[in-house]
Amino acid sequence: MAEVTTIDRPLLNSGSHAVDLCPQSTSDHETALRKPTPDYGSFSTPRSQRKQSVVMEPNPVTLSWKDIRVFVREKNKKKSRTEVQAAEGTFYTASSSSVQVNGGSRKPIIKGVSGVVKPGTLLAILGASGAGKSTLMNVLTNRNLKDYMIEGDVQVNGVCAGSSIRNVSAYVQQDDIFFGTLTVRETLTFRAMLRMDQNIKKETRLQRVEEVIVEMGLSKCADTQIGLAGMKKGISGGESKRLSFACEMLTNPPLMFCDEPTSGLDTYMAQNIVQTMQSMAQRNRTILCTIHQPSSEIFAMFDQVLLMAEGRVGFMGSSSQAMAFFKSLNYLCPNNFNPADFYVLTLAVVPGKEEECRNKVNAICDAFSETKEASDINDSIQAITSEAEADTSLMREVFSSESRYEAGWGQQFVSVLWRSWISLMRDVVLFRVRVMQTVVVSLVLGLIYLRLDYDQKGVMNINGAIFLLITNASFSNMFAVVNTFPNEIAIFLREYGSGLYRTDVYFIAKTIAELPTFILLPAIFITIDYWMVGLYEDWQAYLVATGIIILVANVAVSFGLVISTIAGDVNIALAVAPPILVPFMMFGGFFLNNDSVPVYFVWLKYLSWFKYANEYLMVNQWQDITNITCSASARECMYNSGEDVLRYFSFSADNNWLNLGLLLTLFVGFRVVSFIFLLIRARLSKT
Repeated sequence: MAEVTTIDRPLLNSGSHAVDLCPQSTSDHETALRKPTPDYGSFSTPRSQRKQSVVMEPNPVTLSWKDIRVFVREKNKKKSRTEVQAAEGTFYTASSSSVQVNGGSRKPIIKGVSGVVKPGTLLAILGASGAGKSTLMNVLTNRNLKDYMIEGDVQVNGVCAGSSIRNVSAYVQQDDIFFGTLTVRETLTFRAMLRMDQNIKKETRLQRVEEVIVEMGLSKCADTQIGLAGMKKGISGGESKRLSFACEMLTNPPLMFCDEPTSGLDTYMAQNIVQTMQSMAQRNRTILCTIHQPSSEIFAMFDQVLLMAEGRVGFMGSSSQAMAFFKSLNYLCPNNFNPADFYVLTLAVVPGKEEECRNKVNAICDAFSETKEASDINDSIQAITSEAEADTSLMREVFSSESRYEAGWGQQFVSVLWRSWISLMRDVVLFRVRVMQTVVVSLVLGLIYLRLDYDQKGVMNINGAIFLLITNASFSNMFAVVNTFPNEIAIFLREYGSGLYRTDVYFIAKTIAELPTFILLPAIFITIDYWMVGLYEDWQAYLVATGIIILVANVAVSFGLVISTIAGDVNIALAVAPPILVPFMMFGGFFLNNDSVPVYFVWLKYLSWFKYANEYLMVNQWQDITNITCSASARECMYNSGEDVLRYFSFSADNNWLNLGLLLTLFVGFRVVSFIFLLIRARLSKT
């Protein structure tokens, strides 16, 4: 088999995928002419009523991309020469039967796409499902590229920015994810403290928050909690979407990417969102968005459209140019028919007619590549690159080697701790439920083991009560984390990807904010049960037992964090947590004698906090008991004193400090493991 010639193109991303080889330069730009659009009651403030912003107006940005090709590896799968030629539009020798790349073939997703968007332009990317819209958006924003092989150039003002494009752009994602217990103003304040330049004073940041609230039409809901879908009523879907825009508008970015901004909104709210984007574009911003099934009114608001099909460009230009292009190919849009739907349907691959539709799509894409519009795009890209000036202030910002975080470690910690504490305190219903659960369960256990006698049967009952105290403290606190933390990880990953704060800042702040809750509830639990059960009545022994139960609860929380960060989903975490926790219980010294653990499971015994806590509490309970009643009818008494009980279970007071130290070690160790997994997930989410 003949060797396949590799396409020599500069690559986009770093590492094993690609290398940034673009020249660094910039150019001047002209503002695109805009057509008049109907007024749908935009939420943006009119220019005449707008005050001077505390943040400088952005430098104009022209975004261009040339000959973008995206592949995914298909291991152990070969493509025929004909399939490769049809998919990639390339030619190979007659003896070539497959394209091999590192032991696997390449499946093309994007096939030689080029385009340019100038300042003051609102571009809509349309296409049927699988056309390549989302993949192209990922390439342009340099996100979620770890599974792809990428070739081509993405340039900002003629300079290949790579991952540094995030320094001058904002990305409004399709899903609106916020802390539901925070208000709109608090959410924006939090982001302003972390996202805006650290040299800007706090008063100026707060002033910018108020500006954005007015500009995005959020004044009426500024002090309303965002809410949680299906759980807590809050702001509407349209307000939530505008809040997503507001969060990105704080830094006044010159370049914005929007992923399905109208998804889930009714027609009226969708029109308002698009007109909001239109108003932002009129302020010399460059805005690109993917959009799904826009109405004819919404479609008319866009300056340019990019129609994609089968990973190729079906057309790029104005709406009027698109209509003329398709008409020239004898594809006439019927009267009173939505042009957007017409273009998508024309370029779609219909099930059962795949070959016929693909031939039609390829013919349309080939026809566009020969048009004046396609030629103008290539000429513009070449002109922008050749005229670029690498010493502009914008390019210095793009290629800045400073930290990806605007705020310092201290500011990040204070802000994240403030939000974590506010969020925790606002969730009053959940806190009340947990307090009620703690009180009810402790009362039930207390009534079951109410004032136990110190006789032969009482020994077994007291030991069972002690182990149940440990078990309940472990399960209740671990599941409190498993039920909530995986959902919060999604917010963390998005904010970390935006460069708001560091992983260690988030983890430490969350730990400190939640610590009082995980101290108070276990303390209430052990206080009720200790005296109801009738454990050793000594204040020092009670305080020791309280400290151990609090430590057990926090070790269980640490273990819950490990499960949550690994699973990443509430349902998965709830499914795997009990089977993992049960072995730890078995080696706790209650179901199996401490000296009877099989040698091949000794390692598991040393990871069981049940063992260390049970031994410490048993010693705390029995070491000062000198007499255990034995009935006259009993032939033999197993226990005459507390020492007999400890000897039977192979427990010793000499291990107290060791057990305490190992509990603290597990508390810290599980947290460190959880942090490492969270850090790995954060780093992977950035690629």
